[in-house]
Amino acid sequence: MPENQNIEYKQSWRDEYLKWICGFANAQGGIIYIGKDDSGNFVGVTNAKKLLEGIPNKAKDILGVVVDLNLHSSTEGYYL
Repeated sequence: MPENQNIEYKQSWRDEYLKWICGFANAQGGIIYIGKDDSGNFVGVTNAKKLLEGIPNKAKDILGVVVDLNLHSSTEGYYL
């Protein structure tokens, strides 16, 4: 599945990606996959537990937006 206006792949989390959350919240919604490269290939995340707590808190505190985060697993590891 390629990136489009509702799907974005990020290899790792950076707080600057809050702008993507804001953009999706102001449009038709969207999904950010963390732990995948620009082609959608699995690269994984090493700090999934920290991200599962941190990203929703930052989105709520900074943007006032409630986000859903899901942890996915593959035979290679985890991605969000």
